[in-house]
Amino acid sequence: MFIGQAHKFKHDSWRYWLGIVVIFIIWQLGSIPLAIAVFAKVFQEGGDLNTLGEDPNVLMQILSPNLTLFLMLLAFAVGLGGIWLWVKKVHEQSFTSLTTARKKIDWSRFWFGFMLIAATTVVLTLTEYIWHPESFEVQFAWGPFLILLLIAALMIPLQTSFEEYFFRGYIMQGLGLMTKTRWVPLVFTSVVFGAMHAFNPEVDKMGSIIMIYYIGTGFFLGVITLMDRGLELALGFHAGNNLIGALLVTADWTAFQTESILKDVSDPSAGIDTVLPVFVIYPFFLWLMARKYNWSDWSNRLFGAVDLPKQNLDQS
Repeated sequence: MFIGQAHKFKHDSWRYWLGIVVIFIIWQLGSIPLAIAVFAKVFQEGGDLNTLGEDPNVLMQILSPNLTLFLMLLAFAVGLGGIWLWVKKVHEQSFTSLTTARKKIDWSRFWFGFMLIAATTVVLTLTEYIWHPESFEVQFAWGPFLILLLIAALMIPLQTSFEEYFFRGYIMQGLGLMTKTRWVPLVFTSVVFGAMHAFNPEVDKMGSIIMIYYIGTGFFLGVITLMDRGLELALGFHAGNNLIGALLVTADWTAFQTESILKDVSDPSAGIDTVLPVFVIYPFFLWLMARKYNWSDWSNRLFGAVDLPKQNLDQS
């Protein structure tokens, strides 16, 4: 069982609470190179640092898009290293057991989650482009795009893996052991994961309704983690969502502004399409995954008490 297996390692509550703080600090320290580069550029050009506080979007326009993206993602790579180090040294836990209840990581599950959202994103983006071509501007350029492809392929999986291991791995296991429940870590990690995106520029432009999408996505990723007894599907899905999105479309008001193929030049607004994934697409994905991986006993796996197996990790 995914949560209960962490009981085999050093799992004192203080290790988790301190770990959350330490990992968060390490993650934030990873942002120092971006801050140094931005401040150096502003001082070099005689700019005003106060403008950064007034309009966060200005930050994305100081350096080149590819350099900014790399430095932004670097913080998550540093944070992921912090998780690995803390889990290994303080909990004396293997990274495999933080990833899955299986004896080894099932990469076929990762790639299924990746391809599922990747194909869906491509189809939906092409459909939107065909229906509303006036909302997009083709900005494809081989040189910048190839650099983007390299950066995104290397760094975005590290960014999404940090978020998955931190929320649906480390915090979910720790909180599950502390409360002996599954629903508490599911709700907590989903809401906090969504709230973490509250400072994204998309929220300012599209309104608080987009938080339904962020929190709903957190619940979706949490549910597939608990039902599948591992992070593989969530890791693949999250990586595919962010990677393909960064390569296909950008906008002046998004958290990632990239040298993508298309640029959304429409006025940002939140409508039914904003919450469509949560109430239509995600339920379909859950049905598809449940059929493929023979999920059962939904009530127990999502809301039951956490078992603490001592021998067989595959028990749920």
